[in-house]
Amino acid sequence: MTEKSTCKEIIDSHLLKAGWNVNDRTQVIEEFLISTSTEDLHIINEPVIKYRAEFSDYVLLGKDGKPLAVIEAKKSIVDAAIGREQAKQYCYHLQKQSGGELPFCFYTNGHEIYFWDLDNYPPKRVYGFPTRDDLERYLYLRKHRKSLSQEFINTKIAGREYQIRAIRSVMESLEKKRSKFLLVMATGTGKTRTVISLIDALMRGGWIEKVLFLVDRIALQGQALDDFKEYLPNEPRWPQYQETNFATDRRIYVSTYPTILNLIRNQNTKTSPHFFDLIVVDESHRSIYNTYQEILQYFNTITLGLTATPTDVIDHNTFELFDCEDGLPTFAYSYEEAVNHTPTYLSDFQVMKIKTKFQVEGINKRTISLEDQKKLILEGKEVAEINYEGTELERRVINKGTNTLIVREFMEESIKDHNGVLPGKTIFFCISKAHARRIEEIFNSLYAEYAGELAKVIVSDDPRVYGKGGLLDQFKNQDLPRIAISVDMLDTGIDVREITNLVFAKPVYSYTKFWQMIGRGTRLLEPTKIKSWCTEKDTFLILDCWDNFEYFKLNPKGKNLSSQIPLPVRLFGLYVDKLAIGLELDDAEVVEPTLNKVKKAIADLPLQSIVIRDAITLVEQVKAVSFFKELTSDKLLFLQEHIRPLFRTISGVDFKVMRFEKDILEISIAHLQEEKKKFEALKNAIIEEISELPLSLNKVAKHKDLIQQAQTDYYWNTITEKKLSNLVEQLAPLMMYREGTMRMLPAKYNFVDVLLEKERVIFGPQQEAVSIERYKEMVEEKIKILFNDLPILKKIKDNEPISDIEIEELTWLLSHESPHITVDLLRKVYNNRNAALMQFIKHILGIEILEDLPTTITKAFDTFIANQSDLSGKQLDFLRLLQTFLIEKGSVERKDLISAPFTRIHPNGIRGVFDGKRMEEILQFINALAA
Repeated sequence: MTEKSTCKEIIDSHLLKAGWNVNDRTQVIEEFLISTSTEDLHIINEPVIKYRAEFSDYVLLGKDGKPLAVIEAKKSIVDAAIGREQAKQYCYHLQKQSGGELPFCFYTNGHEIYFWDLDNYPPKRVYGFPTRDDLERYLYLRKHRKSLSQEFINTKIAGREYQIRAIRSVMESLEKKRSKFLLVMATGTGKTRTVISLIDALMRGGWIEKVLFLVDRIALQGQALDDFKEYLPNEPRWPQYQETNFATDRRIYVSTYPTILNLIRNQNTKTSPHFFDLIVVDESHRSIYNTYQEILQYFNTITLGLTATPTDVIDHNTFELFDCEDGLPTFAYSYEEAVNHTPTYLSDFQVMKIKTKFQVEGINKRTISLEDQKKLILEGKEVAEINYEGTELERRVINKGTNTLIVREFMEESIKDHNGVLPGKTIFFCISKAHARRIEEIFNSLYAEYAGELAKVIVSDDPRVYGKGGLLDQFKNQDLPRIAISVDMLDTGIDVREITNLVFAKPVYSYTKFWQMIGRGTRLLEPTKIKSWCTEKDTFLILDCWDNFEYFKLNPKGKNLSSQIPLPVRLFGLYVDKLAIGLELDDAEVVEPTLNKVKKAIADLPLQSIVIRDAITLVEQVKAVSFFKELTSDKLLFLQEHIRPLFRTISGVDFKVMRFEKDILEISIAHLQEEKKKFEALKNAIIEEISELPLSLNKVAKHKDLIQQAQTDYYWNTITEKKLSNLVEQLAPLMMYREGTMRMLPAKYNFVDVLLEKERVIFGPQQEAVSIERYKEMVEEKIKILFNDLPILKKIKDNEPISDIEIEELTWLLSHESPHITVDLLRKVYNNRNAALMQFIKHILGIEILEDLPTTITKAFDTFIANQSDLSGKQLDFLRLLQTFLIEKGSVERKDLISAPFTRIHPNGIRGVFDGKRMEEILQFINALAA
């Protein structure tokens, strides 16, 4: 194509999609005259003239008639980058010529469009032109953007020191022209609040207007919308209650991946690639690397990823996606840091491992009780035929007795509410939905007095789960149910602070998911929102029924899951394989229908997908009639290497139907290549699939004859390509009605199971604290016992005057009583280096609260930092180091601040980080703290 035809046939079309009418000179001016200085253009070996005329291919105008953007067009066969410098020069000259704002810069060859926000960001490929509203919003933000180093952080939204550091880390990186960020923060440390505070600051700082918060489940969408409503109540949100149509007039958008992908691809509701200024990806994990990564590629935005996965386990692709070096996110705050902080930010946990006899030794003649064996014999069943491994429970065999034992152990060992009767809020993680229903039945049977309200199944496909008054809302906000029995839905993301028990009634193999599940219990209670059924929480219990903790000790990163090839990709690859076989056999009955399938599959590729648009030249190449006229081995290889991967963009299809088509294709290839063993194995699997079609359904019953024939040996012994093709045409559409593995239903028993192992283990960041805590308990118990025997303790309780001699006598007595109570030991136990004996006694007797040193220092630093909202990331790091130093050393001198470890932040220590005035403020603050 010529440059002119490129403009008219491709670029004009792109502009029209963005709402620009090239025939309306109030919107677009083609061949816009720009007077350029030859000196500015650095043209050499030219006649000496002061000015020369240049013409920009397009200039886009604002509503006020002033230039908003320049577009430089090149031929479609030419690299778009050739027009980059030219477009830049035009923008600067147009600014001089008009005396207005610097226009935004675009250069394109029709297929590739590049956007350049000159003086702000490097050029970036985009997937469409901005609308006029988009450009005017960009211009407004560019004109009114403030320096983030001074921008006020609302600490009422996120005021913890690490949250402020996380926000400041992103802000400082933004000012360094970065646009992708990754925050790694442990579950329960307030990722959402941190992000909302960041959004608030960026909006007030004039950096963003429209935000998209992406979640992977509807339940999390509602939770995030509630958070935005609480902390940014004045920002319009989408969707509002029961709102379905996409609205363009909001500032905060919270949505699931499929919804946004549909908006991108649907021509009727297509959203501009420039619609959002910031995208937040909640729980950035493997699911976004396939189809949904297209969302992040499509939108021209600042992108922020959030994850709770520990940095040493995060997939390489996650770091790469957010432009971070491996192991170096923008900011990280771990579970250990949160638990070990004083005061603690997250709840620590205890673990109880239980194993039943059947789990360890399996279900067989040796392990089934004699009583149960007698029952089997009376029922006419052979005991010797029952032989299952423990790992097959809830898969090939179901034993009610095992589930009953787990439920009973949970009810006995669980952390109870303040009445000591019912367990606190609990999540039961189950293997399958059927398993969850069985656990629910056992609760209802054993504890019938609660009328089915104690424990309830909460799964994603139950419509009663969602909305106000739904099952999830009941679990969060009402006394009952106490126990949520879940399969996957509550494993991640759900925020219920009152959870005090987690039951792992299934094995887990993903380390990331394992810690996300543990994270359901790590949140502390909010003092202002204490609920009657959970008035206090200092730890939570994990009942591990499947040795998950032991598994992850041996396999710290869990199973190494190989990335699966998407089904549409495999299907197309098999069609190309079959086409190659047909060509080799020179069999037209194989080649022609297979070739038609290949062509149709290519024609059905979603052209609106940016993955396809990136590869459009390849797609157009294979769509050309000439490509298939003579199929060589090179062309078949081209299909496999370049076209096959594009089928990962296929979505919105019934994969049961596609899987059956794939199975028939595989058996066809095995038949053509005379692979008899493979053919036999595939045949049996297909017969199994066909047998699961429910003939009771009218749509299925119409094909009864074919369904019955296809299960006979005669049918397969006389198989032909025509028969296989007929199977796909007639039965593939019915596969959505399959009833599952009807012929492989697990065996069901109700054998008595017994507990084989029951072990409490210490697991978590506070392992060494156990003996200190126990000593503290012993001291407090002793003081309470002595209270009735020692008059001095009553005097202290009644706040009567105490003489020095009485204090000496009490000191001597306590040091000679078990457990040997001394001031030095008390100072160590209560972590307060300065308190006197009387202060400890008053604290134990509940007269006054004695804060430990770390708590005192931490509170003081939190207040100091909250009042200094313009601190940089480096300054925050220095203060955090100073806080740690004070907690460890107990004091700090001026000379310490210019020595190690402070020289790690800056070679000159405090002098290199703070100016003189701020430095004096900090020294005064430290002196006041020491006093």
